[in-house]
Amino acid sequence: MKLHLVNLGCARNQVDSEMMMGLLQTAGYSFTGNPSEAEVIVVNTCSFIESAAQESVDILLELATLKEEGICRRLIATGCLPERYREEITRELPEVDFFLGTGAYDRIIDAVEGTLTPGNYLLPPPEKRLLDRFDSPRVLTSSYSAYLKVSEGCSRHCTYCIIPRLRGPQRSRPLTDILTEAKKLIRLGSKEINLVAQDTTSWGNDLMPPQHPAQLLQALSELGKDVWIRVLYGHPDKFDERLVLTMGQSPGICSYFDIPIQHVSSRILKKMGRDYNRTKLISLFEKIRTLVPDAVLRTTIIVGFPGETRQDMNELMDFIQEIKFDHLGVFTYSDEIDLPSHHLPNHVPEKTALRRFDRVMSTQAIISEKNNQKYLGRTFKVLVEECPEEGVFIGRTWFQAPDVDGITYIRTFDKPFPEIPICNIGSVVSVKIFDTMEYDLIGEPA
Repeated sequence: MKLHLVNLGCARNQVDSEMMMGLLQTAGYSFTGNPSEAEVIVVNTCSFIESAAQESVDILLELATLKEEGICRRLIATGCLPERYREEITRELPEVDFFLGTGAYDRIIDAVEGTLTPGNYLLPPPEKRLLDRFDSPRVLTSSYSAYLKVSEGCSRHCTYCIIPRLRGPQRSRPLTDILTEAKKLIRLGSKEINLVAQDTTSWGNDLMPPQHPAQLLQALSELGKDVWIRVLYGHPDKFDERLVLTMGQSPGICSYFDIPIQHVSSRILKKMGRDYNRTKLISLFEKIRTLVPDAVLRTTIIVGFPGETRQDMNELMDFIQEIKFDHLGVFTYSDEIDLPSHHLPNHVPEKTALRRFDRVMSTQAIISEKNNQKYLGRTFKVLVEECPEEGVFIGRTWFQAPDVDGITYIRTFDKPFPEIPICNIGSVVSVKIFDTMEYDLIGEPA
């Protein structure tokens, strides 16, 4: 039986999808990239924000047509969409045969085989599911770049975020288990390992005895300096001096600080449930740049949060222009009735939020373009990922995270024929940067 799996949402979802594929492959199933050839289609959904939930529904409805005109016999929805909307979504999507919540990924074989009873959904408490282990079967999406989930769930209470309800409280994986999986990924060819969790820098808080994330990074750095270890999804209040120095001085650990701040106005941060303010953020970023001169800063912010005023927005814009982040992502606030923030007064009109979104992105484009100019004439290692046309390759440096940051174009067609290098997909090559764009770099093999 052939299966087709669609992954939607974040990197953490991708890990879950790869784990489900591992279970299915071990059970003897094969996969196809063409949904019209599949007898069973699995969609691992996202519902973190309204647009993601709508995308999940649209894709499920689109694929459901294959049950009528193709060979598909079963359509399965897994993950955050059924976990968030529960029985309601099962009634509204009769086209879907089975729904598995985030606590039921390990029952994917039962869903594929149609043996789930009673009913067509399984929504156990997410915190009851056993954490994945290093020896859990997994089908990697990439042979050279991998995500490594260090913990599951979140114990914070940000008013705009549904993740604690969808994933349960934070549960950290043991250090030895993470190290063993990292070694396995390296043996399989990974040249880049991205550590992910809902709050990566809170790893170890819940272990007995508690452990500091710097301990994990120090242990990972000893696996080899030729593998990039990148930390994604950090929290501002967790970057103490010990962690900053470990990230800046340990071989193999990228000096890449992904710190979503969400906002800078103390009034808005308090409404969001974030326990810091502008002064603390300024101090944090100054400390990072002092202790780690080559540090690359990435952040994510939300505009249009309930109660956000023009003054709050101006304060945020001043901060962005002061810090000059290397990478910045922005979302407009997504409202749902099941969020605590839904009950806050003075919701911002959608058109106003979109204008503020555009304002941030326009400013960041100018900052990013200017930041990129410091790379001109310098040579960096680049992980090659694509060859869209003859003589042009696409890759990323250590300071460009997958999916969210800019890329590096590698041009080889200007070289004389005997000197044209072979840039194999998944290889790491030295590239000298000779031009820059708003977000991307352009270079040639050095």
